[in-house]
Amino acid sequence: MQSGVSVVMDTSHSPLLIAVEKDGKVFSARRSGIKQEKLLFPVLQALLAKAGAALPDISRIFIIRGPGRFTGIRIALTFASMLRMLSGCEVKAATLFEVIERQVRASKAFETWQATHPTGAVAVVLHAFREEYFLQIFDASKSAPQWLSREELLTQLAAYPHPLFVAGTDKDFAPLTDLLPRYTLAPQTVCRVQAKTLLKLLGEAKWAKDALEPLYLKPARFELEAPK
Repeated sequence: MQSGVSVVMDTSHSPLLIAVEKDGKVFSARRSGIKQEKLLFPVLQALLAKAGAALPDISRIFIIRGPGRFTGIRIALTFASMLRMLSGCEVKAATLFEVIERQVRASKAFETWQATHPTGAVAVVLHAFREEYFLQIFDASKSAPQWLSREELLTQLAAYPHPLFVAGTDKDFAPLTDLLPRYTLAPQTVCRVQAKTLLKLLGEAKWAKDALEPLYLKPARFELEAPK
């Protein structure tokens, strides 16, 4: 770890995840509640106090830039932007898809699956709203992330020409077992953002690009009528 204080956070959904790292020691917390703007500073201040640090000591920060709740995404982006402006703090970020995909590829379950499915790909499926889902498939074509209806999601996955190792969560962070019973699913331990993953990504230069650019996806239910 580098000197100074590192902070990583995921405010894209509930529960809020924050971790503080100083001198190789990590202090982390998850807090449930949709009003994360009220949770952020009390939780962060408590973790900084445990680390023997304060806000001005933060030299690096890593955030999730989407997808998720609009307000939740803005909380992290605003905090990181203000911290960088005031103190010159280094800011890095990744999407929720990218973080989960990284955790999947580091898992023993995926390594075992890939050995027998060398042409397979990772699909990250996350519940978005009601009967709608976020989807991104990680393969050579670099498919773009999408916000789909349940029917569109199932159709796209069924039409994919190669085996899929699926990671993600359904409503209330339930497993995808009922939604996708015919697919190989990642262990639940790698389907939720882990502080140790964000701290690891914080050490990689590529995540500085577009760090303050939010990923907002167009809802599947939102359609524009053609002019008559």
